[in-house]
Amino acid sequence: MENPQSQDAGPRYAWRDLLQRWSDEWLDPVLHEQERAEPFPDEVRSARWLGAAGATSKDLSTLEQRLGTALPPSYRHFLLTSNGWLNTTQNIHRILSAQEIGWTRDLDPELVASWTEDTQLRVSDEEYFLYGEGQAPTTLRPEYLRHTLKISHTPNATDVYLLNPCVLTPDGEWEAWYLAHWLPGAVRYPSFWDLMNDEYRDFHDEQWTGSESHRPPGP
Repeated sequence: MENPQSQDAGPRYAWRDLLQRWSDEWLDPVLHEQERAEPFPDEVRSARWLGAAGATSKDLSTLEQRLGTALPPSYRHFLLTSNGWLNTTQNIHRILSAQEIGWTRDLDPELVASWTEDTQLRVSDEEYFLYGEGQAPTTLRPEYLRHTLKISHTPNATDVYLLNPCVLTPDGEWEAWYLAHWLPGAVRYPSFWDLMNDEYRDFHDEQWTGSESHRPPGP
């Protein structure tokens, strides 16, 4: 296991606040929902919540037993707040529930094979452990991909959220990846909390100001 610097020892995850703001903005009938191919279900619109009821401790214990490992703290707290989620952005259809997630090698072996067959990519620690605007999506270590946890689903696309247990912070967070067909690799974050906050900022900025995504364009 490799260990980048933790951004915050003992972080607090305000998931309910973040996800409620995200729900309210998505469900705005003028600014957001009109861009969807189909409207959100009536029960979602009525509840003003794109998620589900939180997973129980028993749900998570069952999941951790199935995976054979403890979940990273920010993702575990997310599932306790909402056991799955509808669209985060136009590119991610939904975040999977505790009952659906699994290792990428089992859920999407073709994705793993496409990145690991005949790969000669070598990335130094100096390049790899750079997060934020200076990071290049090509600084990916494909050998980690088969060990990642696949936690989202988007039909007919490779846009996906992955959690990488091969890179841990001192407080137990797993590295989080946004892997997409239009990127020459992945955008990586120290934790799932960091990934989701950045995704929300992209969603908020694009919807309210018309700005482009912060992510580097694909080839």
